[in-house]
Amino acid sequence: MMNEATIYDLLRAHICERVELTESEWTTVKSFYSFVSFKKHSFLLQEGQICKHITFVGNGVLRSYNSDEKGHEHTLQFAIRNWLITDIQSLISNTPSKVFIEVLQDADVLQIDVKHNDQMLKEAPKMETYFRLLSQNNMAATQQRLNSTITLTAEERYREFTHRYPDIVQQVPQHMIASYLGLTPETLSRVRKQMAKK
Repeated sequence: MMNEATIYDLLRAHICERVELTESEWTTVKSFYSFVSFKKHSFLLQEGQICKHITFVGNGVLRSYNSDEKGHEHTLQFAIRNWLITDIQSLISNTPSKVFIEVLQDADVLQIDVKHNDQMLKEAPKMETYFRLLSQNNMAATQQRLNSTITLTAEERYREFTHRYPDIVQQVPQHMIASYLGLTPETLSRVRKQMAKK
């Protein structure tokens, strides 16, 4: 378990990489977040629930995923230390979520609910810029992932993933990485064996 104060320090650093906050502004921002611990295999969100929070990960590993009609899981996102996770569609539209957010390893997080977030943006308007920059980065990453899925081979996709997210590779099961990459576990296993021979 990570010290609560340390996680607030991480959040502050994460914000200040994008916008500069005065002590007064940080005090305001900090007041809207809540510290929460989650155990492995618990869920921050389940399909059908309305997403109410934006979650900043202090430590632990989380993932969002959905399931198709055959029960196959499709990983949409992983989240590790210093990352944010939410279901933005459900959060913004106030409609039932189509995804699960699962805790893969015990996690200590900071959460802000949507009502508090709206109020925070009024009281600390620099946070509008912070979230805009995060949104732009997310759109760029989503576009790159889509392009990789369309244009790269299975091996190229896995190589790119391991290069971009080496920490995730060490912390999550291979079948979840396969589902994130749009591969079957068998295909990923074959790719890894081929790479090991080279």
